[in-house]
Amino acid sequence: MTSNTYQTDVIDMSVISNRFDGIVREMENTLLRAGRSAVLNMARDFSCSIITGDNRLLASAEGLPVHVIGGDELGRALNRYHPGAKEGDAYLHNDPYEGNTHAADHTLMVPVFVDGEHMFTTLAKAHQADIGNSKPTTYMPFAEDVYEEGALIFTATKVQEDYRDIDDIIRMCKKRIRVPNQWHGDYLAMVGAARIGERALKELCDQYGRDVIKTFIDDWFDYSEELMRDAIGQLAPGRVTGTGRHDPVGDLAPSGVELTVTIEADPTAGKVIVDLRDNIDCLPGGINESETCAINNAMTGILNCLDGAIPRNAGSFRCIEVKIRDNCIVGRPTFPHSTSVATTNIGERLVATTQRLIAEGWPEQGMAEGACGIGAGFAVISGKDTRTGAQSDYVNQVFLGSQGGAASPGYDGWITFGNSVTNGLMLRDSVEVDEQKYPILVDELKIRQDSGGAGQWRGAPGAVLRYGPIAGEMTAYYVTDGKDNPPRGVAEGHNGAASQQYIVSSAAPDREAVTIGSESLRVGEYLVHELSGGGGYGSPLRREPGLVRTDVLSGLVSLTAARDLYGVVFTGERATGTLQVDQAATDELRAGLLIEA
Repeated sequence: MTSNTYQTDVIDMSVISNRFDGIVREMENTLLRAGRSAVLNMARDFSCSIITGDNRLLASAEGLPVHVIGGDELGRALNRYHPGAKEGDAYLHNDPYEGNTHAADHTLMVPVFVDGEHMFTTLAKAHQADIGNSKPTTYMPFAEDVYEEGALIFTATKVQEDYRDIDDIIRMCKKRIRVPNQWHGDYLAMVGAARIGERALKELCDQYGRDVIKTFIDDWFDYSEELMRDAIGQLAPGRVTGTGRHDPVGDLAPSGVELTVTIEADPTAGKVIVDLRDNIDCLPGGINESETCAINNAMTGILNCLDGAIPRNAGSFRCIEVKIRDNCIVGRPTFPHSTSVATTNIGERLVATTQRLIAEGWPEQGMAEGACGIGAGFAVISGKDTRTGAQSDYVNQVFLGSQGGAASPGYDGWITFGNSVTNGLMLRDSVEVDEQKYPILVDELKIRQDSGGAGQWRGAPGAVLRYGPIAGEMTAYYVTDGKDNPPRGVAEGHNGAASQQYIVSSAAPDREAVTIGSESLRVGEYLVHELSGGGGYGSPLRREPGLVRTDVLSGLVSLTAARDLYGVVFTGERATGTLQVDQAATDELRAGLLIEA
């Protein structure tokens, strides 16, 4: 970039872009510290962003991809229903048919005016513990339609005027939501985050002047597009079509859901096209993607395979086109199909399939498949807390599990990856805080040995989690994937281990837990989830033996797997710290395994 190419000076370009990111981070810090539910102040299932007044994503800092890609559509809904929006207004939006992800993601939007011009909108999007669904969970895969789902839906609904709450809306939410004080605390945190962004943006414009900032915005988008076109220009021209498969979903999809993805790279034009139109129609259940999720999850799969230093904004997004169709499970759902689970299961598969196809179509690019679905390790738990003698309702989603991330050329999978749609940006709960907040005991949480897909670059292992109630009955709602179709490896890399769930009790034999649905547990019963690992990349026989030794010493890989899968022979013992690679024996074993293969 040179000052001759853009009107904004190169130094100002860098400083101002970082100022915008800093504003978003201040918003995020506010939401993290002020949020009341554990899903916000521990798991960090929220995102903040800034879009321009004409609805272009400008800054998102550490926003979750599934949340921030599509913020432009939220802004368009605000403009559509409130063309006369004014300073001091705030709007609540969670309508999946008007640009939102799914009903559980409440978005607080504040239009920001500078010298009377609507220059920005600040967005604080936060997953809620409860949204008024017909059951105490935000994930309802078997909800036949939005009516059975039952969530309160707000379509860019004004909730503040002249910086004051509109009490009718707040009262409506408190009457319908099972944990009203928890929701209201999260609402206030979202308002605080959006308002802090508003104040900081005004200060930035006062410092530099409105015209300078407007020029920067156009230059920043053009510069981001230039970087993305250059990255895509390094790919070979090509087109690849492939499939992924979600596990069976009860009677709704007894053989699973196959996803077909076509990717075309045009390096000359600096563009990637993802075509999702060759997929089944919407199903009468909650696993359909919303339009925003279909687009942002496909884009995430592409962005995962490109230079992470390229700014993620409306400028760079000009280079990626996602083609969808009406009434498609990964497209534009027709009302009243439910999209309750839009942000996770089918979406996770879409991310994983897209990045795997890049690896299959463009060697030394792309990634294997990673974490998929939200099983018991990420359940929405509910019940009555009787620990103090009085009974109080609790509802919250726990993020105690850990699914393995996918391997990629030159890199092992990310061990705390969590979910493909969030790219490892969410956090795991604190066991101790969850046990203080809710009447549960986390009896076991450890790495699941040998669960990461073997490869030259190893998929990350999953975890083993065991938890249950210590007072009263607890119900866990969850939607598992990866049991029948575990994350796939690529380029001779092995698949990750499959997801497994069961219930253990000292008073009864172990039994298999439901894969998708809910389980009610009494004191003394524990829900166990052995979470899937990520897929491996490249043949495990090409993995550096020293790395295998490190994996064995760390407990990620067993001695048996080191020998049988990686072809590595050791001398000495792990327990005594004398474990060393026997290079000659390793070379001989690997040669024999290659002949067998």
